[in-house]
Amino acid sequence: MEHDCFRHPVTILVGLGFPAEIHGLKEAYAWLNEWPPSKRNATHAIALNACRAALAGQIDAETARGTFVAFARRANLLAPDTEAIVASGGADAPAQAGNSKSV
Repeated sequence: MEHDCFRHPVTILVGLGFPAEIHGLKEAYAWLNEWPPSKRNATHAIALNACRAALAGQIDAETARGTFVAFARRANLLAPDTEAIVASGGADAPAQAGNSKSV
Protein backbone atom coordinates (compact mmCIF):
# COMPACT_ATOMS: atom_id res chain seq x y z
CA MET A 1 0.00 0.00 0.00
CA GLU A 2 1.31 3.43 -0.85
CA HIS A 3 1.86 5.81 2.05
CA ASP A 4 -0.55 8.36 0.57
CA CYS A 5 -3.49 5.98 0.02
CA PHE A 6 -6.34 5.63 2.49
CA ARG A 7 -7.10 2.18 3.89
CA HIS A 8 -10.72 2.74 2.82
CA PRO A 9 -11.86 5.38 0.35
CA VAL A 10 -14.07 8.23 1.51
CA THR A 11 -17.27 8.55 -0.53
CA ILE A 12 -18.56 12.08 -0.88
CA LEU A 13 -21.50 13.48 -2.81
CA VAL A 14 -20.62 15.87 -5.62
CA GLY A 15 -22.57 17.76 -8.24
CA LEU A 16 -26.21 16.73 -8.04
CA GLY A 17 -25.55 14.18 -5.33
CA PHE A 18 -23.43 11.78 -7.36
CA PRO A 19 -20.99 9.73 -5.28
CA ALA A 20 -17.26 10.16 -5.79
CA GLU A 21 -14.60 8.15 -4.03
CA ILE A 22 -11.53 9.86 -2.60
CA HIS A 23 -8.80 7.21 -2.42
CA GLY A 24 -5.87 9.08 -0.95
CA LEU A 25 -4.14 12.20 0.23
CA LYS A 26 -3.49 13.74 -3.17
CA GLU A 27 -7.15 13.49 -4.16
CA ALA A 28 -8.36 14.81 -0.80
CA TYR A 29 -5.87 17.69 -0.87
CA ALA A 30 -6.80 18.63 -4.45
CA TRP A 31 -10.51 18.47 -3.63
CA LEU A 32 -10.08 20.63 -0.52
CA ASN A 33 -7.90 23.07 -2.43
CA GLU A 34 -10.68 23.54 -5.01
CA TRP A 35 -13.34 24.17 -2.35
CA PRO A 36 -14.76 27.71 -2.85
CA PRO A 37 -13.05 30.23 -0.57
CA SER A 38 -16.43 31.67 0.46
CA LYS A 39 -17.43 28.26 1.92
CA ARG A 40 -14.19 27.56 3.79
CA ASN A 41 -14.25 27.34 7.58
CA ALA A 42 -12.11 26.02 10.44
CA THR A 43 -12.97 22.38 9.66
CA HIS A 44 -11.83 22.90 6.08
CA ALA A 45 -8.58 24.51 7.24
CA ILE A 46 -7.86 21.62 9.62
CA ALA A 47 -8.47 19.02 6.90
CA LEU A 48 -6.40 20.92 4.33
CA ASN A 49 -3.50 21.35 6.77
CA ALA A 50 -3.69 17.69 7.82
CA CYS A 51 -3.55 16.52 4.20
CA ARG A 52 -0.60 18.84 3.56
CA ALA A 53 1.20 17.53 6.67
CA ALA A 54 0.53 13.91 5.68
CA LEU A 55 1.87 14.50 2.17
CA ALA A 56 5.02 15.90 3.81
CA GLY A 57 5.28 12.79 6.00
CA GLN A 58 4.62 14.66 9.24
CA ILE A 59 1.45 12.71 10.14
CA ASP A 60 -0.02 9.44 8.87
CA ALA A 61 -2.58 9.23 6.06
CA GLU A 62 -5.33 7.82 8.28
CA THR A 63 -5.15 10.82 10.61
CA ALA A 64 -5.58 13.12 7.61
CA ARG A 65 -8.42 10.88 6.36
CA GLY A 66 -10.21 11.40 9.66
CA THR A 67 -10.04 15.17 9.30
CA PHE A 68 -11.28 14.90 5.71
CA VAL A 69 -14.23 12.76 6.86
CA ALA A 70 -15.03 15.32 9.58
CA PHE A 71 -14.97 18.12 7.00
CA ALA A 72 -17.18 16.17 4.58
CA ARG A 73 -19.65 15.34 7.36
CA ARG A 74 -19.78 18.96 8.53
CA ALA A 75 -20.28 20.20 4.95
CA ASN A 76 -23.04 17.60 4.49
CA LEU A 77 -21.08 15.91 1.67
CA LEU A 78 -20.38 12.54 3.26
CA ALA A 79 -22.27 9.80 1.44
CA PRO A 80 -24.21 7.32 3.55
CA ASP A 81 -22.42 4.06 4.25
CA THR A 82 -24.04 1.78 1.67
CA GLU A 83 -22.73 -1.38 3.33
CA ALA A 84 -24.52 -0.45 6.55
CA ILE A 85 -27.73 0.26 4.63
CA VAL A 86 -27.57 -3.11 2.85
CA ALA A 87 -26.72 -4.95 6.08
CA SER A 88 -29.71 -3.40 7.85
CA GLY A 89 -32.07 -4.51 5.11
CA GLY A 90 -32.32 -1.10 3.45
CA ALA A 91 -35.54 0.84 3.10
CA ASP A 92 -37.64 -2.35 2.89
CA ALA A 93 -36.73 -3.58 6.40
CA PRO A 94 -39.34 -1.54 8.37
CA ALA A 95 -42.13 -2.45 5.95
CA GLN A 96 -41.29 -6.15 6.19
CA ALA A 97 -41.20 -6.01 9.98
CA GLY A 98 -44.64 -4.43 10.06
CA ASN A 99 -46.12 -7.20 7.90
CA SER A 100 -45.49 -10.03 10.36
CA LYS A 101 -48.61 -11.41 12.00
CA SER A 102 -48.78 -13.17 15.31
CA VAL A 103 -51.00 -16.21 15.55
